[in-house]
Amino acid sequence: MADSTQRFFKARPGSVGQARTFTTDALTEWGLLGRAEDIRLCVSELATNALVHGTVADRGFLVRLDADEEVVRLEVHDSRRQHPEVRQAAHTDTSGRGLILVSALADGWGVEDRNPLGKIVWSCFKYAGRTTP
Repeated sequence: MADSTQRFFKARPGSVGQARTFTTDALTEWGLLGRAEDIRLCVSELATNALVHGTVADRGFLVRLDADEEVVRLEVHDSRRQHPEVRQAAHTDTSGRGLILVSALADGWGVEDRNPLGKIVWSCFKYAGRTTP
């Protein structure tokens, strides 16, 4: 059984929290709670990156979730082509650790170009099975 859902978010700070809620609601509806906290943290980081670095002017970002029998795939679509890079933040930096967290929590992640413009930053999460919400 495959499940899929997506939602567009406006380019404003409150959208990151809305993306977390959207993700939690979808995972709960699908009975995929085992990796929910990892996925919520990753959507928060990727949505923040899209909002701060990936959106052009007033364009927002899209969050898409797909789940099959073994994997949940999280995608965040934005309007800039520049690919994010994992960087080592200095001890005193207050930001710059988002992709390090995504890399540590997800079973895989990457970046794909999106046509006509923009990119998709994706991450995937293996899970042990569905639970009844």
